[in-house]
Amino acid sequence: MSDGGRTRQIGGVTLHLGEPAATDQGWIGQDEVLKQLSACWLTVDPRDRPLSPRLIGPPGIGKTTLATAAAKLRGRPLYIAQCTADTRPEDLIVTPVLAENGKIAYHASPLVTAMLVGGVCVLDEGNRMNEKSWASLAPLLDHRRYVESIVAGITIPADPEFRICVTMNEDESTYEVPDYILSRLQPTLELGFPDRDDEMAILFYHLPFAEPELLALTVEFLQEAHALKLDFSPRDGIHIVRYALKRMAQDPEHPLARDAAWRESLAKVLGPEAVDLGALARRKRRSMGGQHAPFGLGDLFFDPDDPLHPDVSDEDDEDEDD
Repeated sequence: MSDGGRTRQIGGVTLHLGEPAATDQGWIGQDEVLKQLSACWLTVDPRDRPLSPRLIGPPGIGKTTLATAAAKLRGRPLYIAQCTADTRPEDLIVTPVLAENGKIAYHASPLVTAMLVGGVCVLDEGNRMNEKSWASLAPLLDHRRYVESIVAGITIPADPEFRICVTMNEDESTYEVPDYILSRLQPTLELGFPDRDDEMAILFYHLPFAEPELLALTVEFLQEAHALKLDFSPRDGIHIVRYALKRMAQDPEHPLARDAAWRESLAKVLGPEAVDLGALARRKRRSMGGQHAPFGLGDLFFDPDDPLHPDVSDEDDEDEDD
């Protein structure tokens, strides 16, 4: 090792290591799944090996944050490799770069850096990656625990402290993960949407400067969306509050009212269709055959029997037409 620990010699080849992810987000709620992930990385005997779990859940639910919290519990640095349809084996392992002196320098990926320093690696959105790239990781995910770099011509073993997990979104993926890889990515840990108290705590953690009423309005919306099986996440809620706050602060002399700013933010962040959760739920019900009670934006501001409720007004209009 040399260069202050930022390079490693493997088979006569110098590898330049990457930097760990700079993140310090806390994990709120769902303690059980954090315990499950931590258990996957334990070893109970010198002959035992850590598991390589996959974290499943909708986008924005906190899968990467969960891995960050588990890495912090282990006291190990975290490295994140973002997977895409264009990810190549050399992107996952070692990338050759032309140095200033005209020679080739070999740069270790976040994954290989984690392997060498005994860190934790998150393969983020792994179901976006093609089979050729997954094949290059097969020996790492079983008892062999190494990868081979064709570019550098070396075999790289993993430090005993190295741990890995893969996050996957529950949506259409570019590629299907092959079965021989899925059999190595076990167990499957599922993350669900947080309950009302946890969701409020999450929003307050990220937005302690926001008005409590604005947070409460957003949490109420998200909880109704969860009940209707719509995939609006805490991340969406954070964006809604952030934009609403900025719109309210934009003109101090004529500030936009809180409710108006929130409604505008909802439409801008999630799309105009999000204003009517009931319509979205009905559309999903038709496509999936489920039964959900309709819920609209008016339900956030009015009681169901309030004469000012938009649905009540619509019914009155229909009666007058009759």
